[in-house]
Amino acid sequence: MRFRITTLVSITLGMLMIVPHQAMAAENDRVLLVVSGYGADDGKTRPGFEMDELTQAWAVFTENGFEVDIASPSGGTVVADGFNPRKPYNSRFLADPEAAAELASTRSLADLGEEKYAAVFVIGGKGAMFDLPISVPLKTLLAETYRAGGVIGAVCHGPAVFMNVSLEDGTSLLEGRAVTGFSNEEEALFGKGWALHFPILLENGLRGSGAVYSEAPMMLTHVVADGRLVTGQNPYSTAAAAEAMIRAMGRTPVQREPWADERSITLLSQMTSGQGEQARAAFSADPSLYDVPLIAMWGFYRARTAGSDREALSQAAAIMELALPHFDKPELAAALADARKRLAAR
Repeated sequence: MRFRITTLVSITLGMLMIVPHQAMAAENDRVLLVVSGYGADDGKTRPGFEMDELTQAWAVFTENGFEVDIASPSGGTVVADGFNPRKPYNSRFLADPEAAAELASTRSLADLGEEKYAAVFVIGGKGAMFDLPISVPLKTLLAETYRAGGVIGAVCHGPAVFMNVSLEDGTSLLEGRAVTGFSNEEEALFGKGWALHFPILLENGLRGSGAVYSEAPMMLTHVVADGRLVTGQNPYSTAAAAEAMIRAMGRTPVQREPWADERSITLLSQMTSGQGEQARAAFSADPSLYDVPLIAMWGFYRARTAGSDREALSQAAAIMELALPHFDKPELAAALADARKRLAAR
């Protein structure tokens, strides 16, 4: 398990086709969000798409003045994996009649015809590994959008679609390009058995397609923008990836208040990159601004997977200590006690 110090959001800036993409962004205020249609029975029979990713992307793009459409390979009704409808971005989306209508009857990728978009953003979820990479209309749409100067992006498992996209000269879109996506480390922890059925693990597939892959520690925000190709590593990278796509369109994203889970991931990044004192001070000032269970479980998993990495174990203990007074669960207390015992024995 690799726990190197990383920045919250790493961005590789490319200069490819700057004039064409700015011209397209100026003329077109439409963004397409693509979701998997593979899911069934709330992800129990077949995995679907990640609702949190869809609703965060919708919020970011609509708040920045874009008209947003939602499409899937066959159109119609699509199934999300389990999610918390009380999260602010989910509740807002579900209460929006236009958004709810778009999701209830997604557009068919095959029926989009000549419609043009300034950007196409592929939403993740494990279902995206099954139907999106083999969708010929999606591959065509991504290639044509990119060729026309538009921005293409994906998050979590969504970057799997780029493995099958070729440029006009026949070369792979990913050859030599900087990207990220759901890592092997994250898959091992949170694959829930579905990874065994994937055609290939995403990280392996991206590397095998000639991409220059990078990652952050598990579930921390990591976004890579290589010109007009933008990728985010995991669900907690969604909003930052959408904002990076807006920048790639030549615009400046509007300022907004971060959600509680965003604040929590920022805190975790600080705690693992030498800014622990600053993170603890911000948290102590108002713990209600944070998703404490998320912080606690991150520390729990980091301790469980730290192995012989003393630094990782020490960071995990500090994070669990921070959360425990506000999330007093026996499992967390036991994990913290075990971490302390392991540290004392070395």
